[in-house]
Amino acid sequence: MKKIMLLSAVMGSLISVNAFAHNIQPSQLLANVTVSDKGEITLNGNDVAYKPWGSTALPGKVRVIQHIAGRSAAKEKNQAMIEAIKAAHFNQAKYQTTTIINADDAVVGTGMFVKSSAEKGKKENAHSQVILDDKSAVKNAWGLREKDSVIILLDKTGKVQFVKEGKLTDDEVKEVISRVTALMAK
Repeated sequence: MKKIMLLSAVMGSLISVNAFAHNIQPSQLLANVTVSDKGEITLNGNDVAYKPWGSTALPGKVRVIQHIAGRSAAKEKNQAMIEAIKAAHFNQAKYQTTTIINADDAVVGTGMFVKSSAEKGKKENAHSQVILDDKSAVKNAWGLREKDSVIILLDKTGKVQFVKEGKLTDDEVKEVISRVTALMAK
């Protein structure tokens, strides 16, 4: 009985540590990471190309980063945040959305669908930055959970102002939009 209780306590500790495993800290820069397998989706007219992307390119604008597993359920978790950003019509000279799709964390056999969906998203929102990560480089560098979504708000210097893994509440979506507006005014 004592072994079972000890094992339960150890497993509970591991699970709770894993639930908040990311290494993203408020007022700090994100850990440097490069995505060279696929990378940032670029457009030349209607043609799609890929170029290596690195987190060192993030400073310069206020931005919301959405990192999502290449799964519909992960994408849908924070769709309300993306819709609120679109509705806010932020000044593109001061703001950019960065969507990082972890294609390595997709349902088996859906890789081509994830890739085409990412490319379609870039075409629909050409001013947004879209990165396709085939090797979980970003997830691993930032210690993110599998099969999930995270929202990160950066100021123009690249420092974290807000971070949450999982679905944001309506109040958190409003908070992020308010913070973006305030950060752009600085």
